[in-house]
Amino acid sequence: MEIAIGNDHAGFKIKNIIKKYFEEKGISYKDFGSNNQNSVDYPDYALPVALAVSRGEYDRGILICGTGIGMSLVANKVWGIRGAVCHNVWTARVSRAHNDANVLLLGGRVLKNKEALKIVRVWLKTKAEGGRHRRRVKKIKQIERRLKCMR
Repeated sequence: MEIAIGNDHAGFKIKNIIKKYFEEKGISYKDFGSNNQNSVDYPDYALPVALAVSRGEYDRGILICGTGIGMSLVANKVWGIRGAVCHNVWTARVSRAHNDANVLLLGGRVLKNKEALKIVRVWLKTKAEGGRHRRRVKKIKQIERRLKCMR
C-alpha cells in the first residue's frame, strides 16, 4: 500500500508522528508537505494529495489540518475521493468498512498524538465490507458521474 500524506501548519506535528510510524512499519508514502509550522493555506496541500489518490498514483491519502474539516472540503471536490473526517477509532473503522473512504482527514488541534496514530492504524487495516455498503458506495460513484456530465 502506498499513501499520499499532506498537512497544513496545524497538522505538522501529527504528520511527523504518522511518518515515523510508516517508516517503522515499512509503509510506502510520499509527503506532499507542508514541511514546517509556518502558516499556510490548506487547499494548497489538500488538492495535490486528493488528485494523486484520484489518479491512482497512491492507494490512499491522509490529510491533517486544524480540524480536518477544511481539507475535507477541498479533497471531496475531487472526482473519486471519499474523504472522511475521523475523530476516533470507531469513525475511522466505519469510514473504511461502510464508506470505503480513500482519504482520511484528521484534526491536529482536535486529536492527541496517540489517538491520531490509533486512528491511522485502524483506518489502514480496515477493509471495505461490501454487501449493502458496496451498493451505497456505487451510488456515490453514480452521483459523481452524473454531476460530471452536468458541468
